[in-house]
Amino acid sequence: MLKGIDARVTPDLLDCLMRMGHGDEIAVVDAHFPAHSIARTTTRAAPIPLAGIDAPGAVGLICGLMPLDDMARHCALRMEVDGAPRELHDVHREALSIVMRSKPRLARVGRISREAYYKRAARAFAVVTTSELRPWGCFILRKGLVNEAGQGASAPEAETRRNGA
Repeated sequence: MLKGIDARVTPDLLDCLMRMGHGDEIAVVDAHFPAHSIARTTTRAAPIPLAGIDAPGAVGLICGLMPLDDMARHCALRMEVDGAPRELHDVHREALSIVMRSKPRLARVGRISREAYYKRAARAFAVVTTSELRPWGCFILRKGLVNEAGQGASAPEAETRRNGA
């Protein structure tokens, strides 16, 4: 055990988050997602299981350790419902509530079609499987920067660092 880290964070998840760099993405998927076949093409090459944890719980664990990116178009994406892309299910509301509390002020959250999600997840750093049984409970989180204080850096802080100020 380590101090200050939720006991539900597995060694594999912690290792993955430590190895990810700025802009790398992690896919959090529900129990229906073809995680093993998709994860083969990711950097990790195998899914990271979080048994007994639902999708919002997994998003919360990850957002508690990993800063979200505010330099890309979206810091997080949710899988759209087929035929109803703007429709939000409870699983979306719960996970997005966590993302909204965790994201940098200027960062944006978006949505992605199921077909596009599968392709993007296949290019992710890793796929995290959950025990989420509610359909459409799939999310992508993009890693941001950490500032000198150990907090997620905002774009102006990152720009200042790049310019040497």
